[in-house]
Amino acid sequence: MQYAIYLRKSRADIEAEAHGEGETLLRHEKALLDLAKRQKLNVTEIYREVVSGETISARPMMQKLLEEVEQGIWSGVLVMEVERLARGDTIDQGIVSQAFKYTGTKIITPMKVYDPSNEFDEEYFEFGLFMSRREYKTINRRIQRGRMASVKEGKYISSVAPYGYDRIKIKNDKGYTLKSNPDQAAVVKMIYDLYTIGELQADGTHEKLGTLRIAKKLDSIGIKPMIKDTWSRASIQDILKNPVYTGKIRWSYRKSIKTVRNNEIIVTRPNSDDYILVDGMHEPIIDPDTFRKAQDIISKRGRPPVPGSSVLKNPLSGILYCGKCGSKMTRLGKNKKTPYDAIKCPNRYCDNISSPLYLVENVLVNELKKWLSEFKVKWNAEKLDVPYSQAIKDKETAIKRTKLQLDKLHEQRDRTFTFLEQGLYTPDIFTERSKKLSEQISDTESIIHKLNNDLKKLKEQANKNEVFIPKAEHILYAYEKLKSASAKNENLKEIIEKVEYVKTEPNRKGNRENPNFILNIYPRVIKF
Repeated sequence: MQYAIYLRKSRADIEAEAHGEGETLLRHEKALLDLAKRQKLNVTEIYREVVSGETISARPMMQKLLEEVEQGIWSGVLVMEVERLARGDTIDQGIVSQAFKYTGTKIITPMKVYDPSNEFDEEYFEFGLFMSRREYKTINRRIQRGRMASVKEGKYISSVAPYGYDRIKIKNDKGYTLKSNPDQAAVVKMIYDLYTIGELQADGTHEKLGTLRIAKKLDSIGIKPMIKDTWSRASIQDILKNPVYTGKIRWSYRKSIKTVRNNEIIVTRPNSDDYILVDGMHEPIIDPDTFRKAQDIISKRGRPPVPGSSVLKNPLSGILYCGKCGSKMTRLGKNKKTPYDAIKCPNRYCDNISSPLYLVENVLVNELKKWLSEFKVKWNAEKLDVPYSQAIKDKETAIKRTKLQLDKLHEQRDRTFTFLEQGLYTPDIFTERSKKLSEQISDTESIIHKLNNDLKKLKEQANKNEVFIPKAEHILYAYEKLKSASAKNENLKEIIEKVEYVKTEPNRKGNRENPNFILNIYPRVIKF
């Protein structure tokens, strides 16, 4: 377990230093290192905040520490007072509290250790948050009024410019506006032309392209979007629906809506009809007539109809994965060309070939029966030989040996504190040495943890597999008698973790029943 120290001067400290009371950070550093020694904590990093900022954004060391806390790197953070991390007079207190609470990171002070999982410690934070929330709401209302005023003036207040524009600072005024990006603007015009006019054909006519075909065309000619490597249907549709390209500013189009599902807060941002639309300060890329024409086409095409029934039709749903790209295989319903359901990879850039669903299902069940028969024979033979007893002894011996190594590393860590007190180590040498020992301790603890897990699995294997074999036999025996795809799916998930599907060659005409694909099956059994 690794711990960090965070040092920051308060305003009172700065005033005290001016009166000759000594360097604050050095005094705090020594006090916290002494605390770490008494509690035998592995301190591997010391963060010294050399700037004084009212907010987290003005404190780079605090930003780095918070980022690492959110990643779960630290078991705890040593600080002189909780207020050094989260001041009661800023709205950042909630951010800090949340980071420590949801990662279970302790806050260790000379007076008290604050454990986020302890309800009394949490009440301490809640009281501070109560006061900060009041200030936050006041500040937030002021900010929102300022944003609304900027929007109504035609300024662009989002942090990222839409594709086709660059975000620029307004001269001699506060705020930002947009400036056309020539290369991207040409692509935006192309998208609108392909959608509203169409692509020129050999006979001189134009064929209108849908959003998916436009995305594929842009990919084929090497045009990339701002963030990803390939275009998607959604990104094309967002460009076609965004009035910013006609010189407008739209605000509050996608408001954050919070709902509670299964005791969990879910945040969604659905499209809203209640939004602000004003003339912007920027030049348009698309004329209003072309934009209206695009909206008419979108409204006529609409979204594909939602099936009236939610009954599961794919018995391999959530089980079958593409062995090439890792996507979940999906069901393709029967049509005039293929009078049967098929399974396919949804990734349009993956070349995994589809197959009839019934054929994949039949092969899977037969392969499972064959595997279960072989596994049962092997399992019965292993039980007679009793190979587990020696394996268990080997694991227990390895655990004892590794624990002795861990005790030696703890002794070395304790000596680093002694060397620091005697002046043999500077704080920087101490943290460097402590970090190396901490890594060795962490690695050794991980080995012990893995050995304990292996030992637990060995002891559980016999019981689990004894139950698994008859259950799998019953499921496979009764599988063909099950009528619904949902029942088949539930039963298969009882005995299979997942199945990987790979097919590289298409079936020749008239040879549809040839199962020229590979299935890699992962049963729910514990193996050595």
